[in-house]
Amino acid sequence: MIVRSLDEVNDTERDIRHGNWRSRRVILAKEGVGFSFHETVLYAGTETTMWYANHIELVHCIEGEAELTNEETGEKHIITPGTLYLLNGHEKHTVRPKTDFRVLCVFNPPVTGREVHDENGVYPLIVEQTEDESTTVA
Repeated sequence: MIVRSLDEVNDTERDIRHGNWRSRRVILAKEGVGFSFHETVLYAGTETTMWYANHIELVHCIEGEAELTNEETGEKHIITPGTLYLLNGHEKHTVRPKTDFRVLCVFNPPVTGREVHDENGVYPLIVEQTEDESTTVA
């Protein structure tokens, strides 16, 4: 069983800060549960374009408001608390927070915490050994 608070994640290697956002990665690939779980805040007045070509992401808004644009279709959505979106088709998208926008995110496959968006907004696929796995030498 894993029990972890956001306070335990603050100011550790799991607390990733970028000019447009802050993401606290509560559960990562090394926990070996098949997904990662993050609490992320995208800051009001910013614009972030992302494309998870290697991951599926579920985003559930718990605070704030943002405009979500599907860059492939041009379709726009206003996301408010209680609304979620699922990037099940690896859609390139842009988030424009009108207020600080706090969301809970689930990634599959799980991220390691070391990923950085490239120039296209893509996270690389990094595979990591879990804490419970051991190496077998033949």
